[in-house]
Amino acid sequence: MGIAVACRERQEINDSEGHPSSSHQTLKGTSKWATSLESLLEDPEGVKRFREFLKKEFSEENVLFWLACEEFKKTQGKKQMQEKAKEIYMTFLSSKASSQVNVEGQSRLNETILETPHPLMFQKLQDQIFNLMKYDSYSRFLKSDIFLNHKKIEEQEENSTEAQTAAKRASRIYNT
Repeated sequence: MGIAVACRERQEINDSEGHPSSSHQTLKGTSKWATSLESLLEDPEGVKRFREFLKKEFSEENVLFWLACEEFKKTQGKKQMQEKAKEIYMTFLSSKASSQVNVEGQSRLNETILETPHPLMFQKLQDQIFNLMKYDSYSRFLKSDIFLNHKKIEEQEENSTEAQTAAKRASRIYNT
């Protein structure tokens, strides 16, 4: 039997409620956010909380720029790409930008590049902003009240759910 077949045939181990056992569950919420900035940015709730934190630090434009670049990479058609490229440029990169990001060495794009856009035209700048967030804002976010309070609420909800599940199991045991 090949490895692929063996992997497909592997069965999940479930608890009495039919949920995957805790050793096979994937991380969720704050536990997942704490693993990496990438994991945080993959979760809409994580992005929401991170934005809330960055807003208090007056650097929300960093995550907004990063998200805009991610969306830009999915843009189809030259006309739409030109429009979105100009929007990103005017919002985040131009000297008159309303939410200007601080990119190293002022390595800003020249407006002429907007005429011939391509999906990765902002990649270098996006990487700079990602690294700024990863090595600066993200570590502070993990120590922030926003993160810690959300984590506390999750733990309370999880403990409440576990207590209810234990009570259901106990009632089944005593009622049989």
